[in-house]
Amino acid sequence: MRLRHIEVFHAIMQAGTISGAAQLLHISQPAVTKVLQHCELQLGMPLFDRVRGKLYPTPEAQRLFVEVDKLNRDLVGIRRLAANLRSGESEQVRLIATPALATAIVPAAMTPWCKAHPQANCSLATHHTREIVSALLLGEADLALSLQDPRHPGIKAEVIASGAMVALCPLGSPEARGEGPLSLEDIRTEIVGLHSDDPLAGLLHHAGEALGEPTSARLTSRITVQTYQLARALVEAGVGMTLVDPFTAASADPAKVRVRPLAPTVPVQLVLLSAASAPLGQASRRLVKFITAAAAEHLARLP
Repeated sequence: MRLRHIEVFHAIMQAGTISGAAQLLHISQPAVTKVLQHCELQLGMPLFDRVRGKLYPTPEAQRLFVEVDKLNRDLVGIRRLAANLRSGESEQVRLIATPALATAIVPAAMTPWCKAHPQANCSLATHHTREIVSALLLGEADLALSLQDPRHPGIKAEVIASGAMVALCPLGSPEARGEGPLSLEDIRTEIVGLHSDDPLAGLLHHAGEALGEPTSARLTSRITVQTYQLARALVEAGVGMTLVDPFTAASADPAKVRVRPLAPTVPVQLVLLSAASAPLGQASRRLVKFITAAAAEHLARLP
């Protein structure tokens, strides 16, 4: 196999389609098809079965991919090093986080990281998890933070902090006057809800269903938002209460909001995401340590 064969084969295995591989490699679909056909001709065996326009890796392709994936990791490291040497940077770190984590966790981690790596460069961006996965697969980011494991074969997911959802209760509400964990069954104040396709909204929906129809109905909201920061801001403005992740809750204004744990507990995990084929550099790994420490500090502020 030639190097171009290896690149195209790896991209197809990673993306699962000719079009996806073409996007990963920034070339046309016909070019991918031509290289794949030449590769299979050189090998003397098919690497994919074509069924109704879809590609399915053969057993031989699955075995070959194990070794090709190892080689691809080395190639990615070589390209990254070459890019850094060309630009005169010791290392460039590209971090993407979901909006809530970008404002709650990332700033607390960046200050010590910048001091520890005065020569390193970092670019920060915010996206939702679906876009984050695409950016990692396309090589547009090195690492990412999310509250959701996308369970994608091309993405490595590592839990670096664990907490639980909490209630943000406006001062003066009956929920703010209570003590101890707040039962979902005891919620009376109108809830500022999360969008139906949000992963935390799904967790709450299942928790409410487990407690029966009255509680499930009580968690239904007429006001829904797409970002946790907006939900927190609405609570601080007195619109209602909300149920959010602990990292968003840690930055709520204590003069306007009281934070209470929930019963039953609804677990939340901070997940570090990276491309499975691209190992993190030294500066990125150290940034992860600072992010992990910042997350622990946020969790420690909560009751």
